[in-house]
Amino acid sequence: MSRTEELADRFVNYLLVEKGLTRTTIESYSSDLNRYIDFLHQRRVMSVGDADTSDLLRYLISLRKDGLSARSRARHLVTIRGFYKFLNQEHILDEDPSRLIDLPKAGLKLPGVLSVQEVQKLLDEPDPEDPTGARNAAMLELLYAAGLRVTELVQIRLPDIHLDAGFVRVLGKGSKERVVPIGTIAIRKIDHYLATARPRLLKGGASPFLFIGRTKKPMTRQGFWKLLKKYGVSAGIHKNVTPHTLRHSFASHLLEGGADLRAVQLMLGHSDISTTQIYTHVARDRVRSAHEKFHPRD
Repeated sequence: MSRTEELADRFVNYLLVEKGLTRTTIESYSSDLNRYIDFLHQRRVMSVGDADTSDLLRYLISLRKDGLSARSRARHLVTIRGFYKFLNQEHILDEDPSRLIDLPKAGLKLPGVLSVQEVQKLLDEPDPEDPTGARNAAMLELLYAAGLRVTELVQIRLPDIHLDAGFVRVLGKGSKERVVPIGTIAIRKIDHYLATARPRLLKGGASPFLFIGRTKKPMTRQGFWKLLKKYGVSAGIHKNVTPHTLRHSFASHLLEGGADLRAVQLMLGHSDISTTQIYTHVARDRVRSAHEKFHPRD
C-alpha cells in the first residue's frame, strides 16, 4: 500500500468515527477517492502532496468525458476537498490544490437535512422526567440550537454554558473558540437537566463536564450517536439521523428564515465561507420546491 493510499484509509476512518456517516456514504467517498488516486498514479503523480490544481482540473475534465453529471462531479470534488482539508488539519500537507476550484454548476444537494417538523418530533422524544431523558433532551436541543459538532457538544464544561446570557462557549476545530447564542427552549431544558437530572446521575460525585453518563464520565460521541439513532427511529423519521444531520438542519433552517450567511458561518465555526455556501443551495432548493408545490400559479 502506498503512502497516499494509507492517508486515504485514515481519512475514510475519520469520516466513519468523527462524522458518523452511513456505510453507503463511506463507500461512496472511498470509491471517489480511489478513483482520484488511480488517476494521479496514471499521470505518474505518486504522492497526493505532489498533485497541483492543474492535475485536479484534468481529473474533473476526465470525469466529464466519462459521462458523469455535474452533480456527480461536484460530489467527487467535495470528497477531494474533504481529503485535502483533513490532510491540512493533520499537518501532513500545507497546500490545498482544490481550494481555487468551484463546484461544477448544478449545485450539490446536502443529504440528511430534516424538516422543521421532523426536528420537532425528534426533540420531543426524550422523557424529561427520567434523568437520562432530561440529559438527552438537553443535549439534542443544544446540538440543534447552536449547530454544534458532536465532539464540541460532549466536550462542553460547566463554565462554558452561560444560561443567563443565553450563549455557549465552544472549542472547535483547530482549538478555535467561538461563542454561539442558544434559544429559550434550550436554556429551559439545560436548566431542568442541571437542577434535577445531573445531580442524580453524579450520585454525589463531581465532574467538570456538562453532560455525563451513568459512570460519571463525560458522554462519548459514540454514546450520543447511538441514542440519537434510537430517537430518530422512535420518532418515525425515515432518514439517516446523525449528529451532523442536526447541524445541517440548523444551518439550512437559519438560511431559509433569512439569516445572514456570514452570521451562520460564524456560528458554525467555518473558516471558509465557501463551506457555508453549500447550505444556500439546499435552502434555495427547498424554497423552490415549496413554491412549485403550493403556489397557485405553478
